[in-house]
Amino acid sequence: MTFRNKIMGFASFALAGIALQSVSAVAETQLTFAVTGGFQAQPEYFGAEDYVTGPLLGLSPKYLQLDSGKSFGNPDPWADKLGFNVSPSLRVISERDAETYSEFSGLEDIDTAIELGAQVSYATQNVKVFGAMRKGFGGHEGYVGELGLDLIAKPTDKWRIAAGPRVNFGDDTFADTYFGVAPGSVNYGAYDADGGVLSTGVSLEARYQFNDNWGVTGQVEWSRFQNDAADSPIVEAGSDSDTRVSVGLTRVLRLNF
Repeated sequence: MTFRNKIMGFASFALAGIALQSVSAVAETQLTFAVTGGFQAQPEYFGAEDYVTGPLLGLSPKYLQLDSGKSFGNPDPWADKLGFNVSPSLRVISERDAETYSEFSGLEDIDTAIELGAQVSYATQNVKVFGAMRKGFGGHEGYVGELGLDLIAKPTDKWRIAAGPRVNFGDDTFADTYFGVAPGSVNYGAYDADGGVLSTGVSLEARYQFNDNWGVTGQVEWSRFQNDAADSPIVEAGSDSDTRVSVGLTRVLRLNF
């Protein structure tokens, strides 16, 4: 083998090695997700005048690229999901007992409820409409849902602001659990609450993105009770509206394996 052929062979081997490394890097599995931590404030129970604060925790997968080359999601974790989307819907309702709230003396305690379901949405750059449906487990066994519309504005690359109306509804089981009053109550007259639209309101959310990895989000939701919820003795003796506030700091994490 001549010296020239040796050089050409070595160069080909080196280029092949670089190509294999590049393919390996591209084919590497990548997972991007966001972790959110903060606090939230909300009424102690539906119709309460006093508020309680607690932690806000969240985990949201954003993007997955498999070593086969297939990918799911958007590589930009801060980008909105456009078009039709289906996502999980979860809500936790704290327990309500007479030992903590003396106004419910004579009534049965209500355990913590976990609601599981799905949300269907359609979004453009400036508008998002959605509907959610959930089934309760624990404190109540009913069905609840929410309809909403958001107008979205992005004044700068760092800011995202969304605001719009909300409609909340629940079936007879849910309504009677949280707004009904069984005979034997010390403080309220007996009341049988039926389901339907239980509250209407608005939501305002603002997000500021510090950089590619960090951001902060604040949200205020206000609603007024409607129909059988508004006529409940619990609401009439307490508050006819419901305000919820949350602030969360988000960190985007990227894993390669």
